[in-house]
Formats: sequence, structure tokens, C-alpha cells
Amino acid sequence: MDSRYFLALSLCFLCFFPDLSFSSVRVPKWLSEKKTEESVLRLKTGASSVTFDPTRVTQLSWHPRAFLYKGFLSEEECDHLITLAKDKLEKSMVADNDSGKSIMSEVRTSSGMFLQKAQDQIVTDIEARIAAWTFLPEENGESMQILHYEHGEKYEPHFDYFHDKANQELGGHRVATVLMYLSNVEKGGETIFPNAEQKMSQPKGANWSDCAKSGYAVKPYKGDALLFFSLHLDATTDTNSLHGSCPVIEGEKWSATKWIHVRSFDKPVKRSSSDECTDDNDNCPLWAKAGECAKNPVYMVGSEGFPGNCRKSCNSCSS
Repeated sequence: MDSRYFLALSLCFLCFFPDLSFSSVRVPKWLSEKKTEESVLRLKTGASSVTFDPTRVTQLSWHPRAFLYKGFLSEEECDHLITLAKDKLEKSMVADNDSGKSIMSEVRTSSGMFLQKAQDQIVTDIEARIAAWTFLPEENGESMQILHYEHGEKYEPHFDYFHDKANQELGGHRVATVLMYLSNVEKGGETIFPNAEQKMSQPKGANWSDCAKSGYAVKPYKGDALLFFSLHLDATTDTNSLHGSCPVIEGEKWSATKWIHVRSFDKPVKRSSSDECTDDNDNCPLWAKAGECAKNPVYMVGSEGFPGNCRKSCNSCSS
């Protein structure tokens, strides 16, 4: 297992959440009861610990950063998520690039539905496991979306980060996506990364669809989970994260998606207007004392058309 995987996760975690405690990550029952073996990594989370086996994780690409966890979900968990969604599916929507509103499009022809967060114990355990693996807190995640693709259905290549300001207001950009495969697919249905650096070097035989041959592709196997990042470590958008779902040729495809944002999705930050003398973050006085008003003026004080987040603590309000 390449040690750079853990370095990348740690750097990503520190980049976006420098003041976050590991205690905010809930420990799933199946992890806390797992026997310790030589290959298992154990992380302390307050009074408890989280364990997972790094040998089950494979680095697929560094551009974009993408990793595959074999057997992330059990067969029973996969079947349970499908059962929760089966009778509640609706036509999948996409976000309009200008308005940010959800609209129907032939770009995406699957059906889907959203579960509630912590809907039951199994969903709760999976959400905690995702937080432990990604080093990103549960509150930054959207509700899990269950998707169903029948013959010929697909999702053309797209980005998970936003092009419109409206969606960025709630939690900011999506920094990471965890895509869990809930079923095997006889043929087609691969996840495709058309811009990935490895696309030309990946060997592909007759069992790959033509769509999968146009980029780096991941075959859907029941229980596996794909983690990829839509932002670089400096929080800029990564165009290499362009991805899609190839058309299903034989069989059907079930998957579960968890989108994770750079900030809390449960507790949106209320931005103050330029004429309000306020702080938008509880840490502003601390940051100001540490000299961040001068070191990071765009965020702290603001720039033209962008009110700063810590104007009160930086004493930068207009009289």
C-alpha cells in the first residue's frame, strides 16, 4: 500500500479543517469490534478508536486523487440500501450551471432518491465509516443518494463541484465523493474519468464497454467504494475530476453516492452583508490575534465585492 495515500488524506484533512477534533467522527460498530491484525490501521477518536485495513484500499490515480476500497460494504448492507430505495425512485435531476436549480436533462437518465441522514442503524454505520475513511466530518456530507440504472441509462461526464454561486452558499464546493456500488453489472455501467492521467495506460479487454475505453474506468462490483476528490489540496477545482457513468449494456446497476462539502452542510454559515460589522466564524478573534488579518486579508477582511469573514475582529468595518 502506497503511504502517500494516507499523506494525501491527512493533508486534505488539515487543509480544510485545521481546528477540527477527531472526536467529531462517530465510530461505527463494525469497525470498533473488528479484531486488530498487522495490516489494520487504528486511529484514536477521543475515548474510542477506528480501525480499517489499508491493504483493501488501492490508489487509482493522483490526477484526480482517486482510491478504491474493496469490500467497503457487506452484501447485506448493499441489499438493505436497495430495499430502502426501491419503491421511492424518481427521475434523476442535474444542477443548472447558471441558476443552480435542479432540472431534468438527457445528460442523466437514471432514477434515484435521497435517504435521510442516520435513517436507521445501518445507514448510520455506513455514514460513520465514510467519515472515518475520508477524514471528513459527517456534518459536511449530503444525505446519501441511491441510484438505479437500467439498460442504456447513463450519466454523461460532469463535475461534482459547482459552477453557480447558489449551490456554493450551502457548505461550499463538494470536495470529495464516495461512490458505493450496490450491485454487479454484467456489462457496461463503468465509472469513467475522461481526463485522468492514467487513461492511456490502463489495459482494457473485450469485457469493457466502448465508453469505458475513452478514459480511466472503474468496474462496478457489489460492495466496493470509490473515493475521489474534486478539489486540489489548495481548494482550487480539479478539472481532472471530470467523471461519468457509462451506459448499462447488460443487467442493471445500483449505486449509493455520498457528496462531502468543504464546510458543514447541516449548519450553513450565514454570511453578513458588507455594511454589517460582524464575524462569520467563532474562531475570528483567535485568528485575528494570530495575525491572520494581515496574512490572509481576502478571507478575513474581504476584497471588492466580497465581504470578509472576520471584519469585526480585524477592526476593518467602515464607520
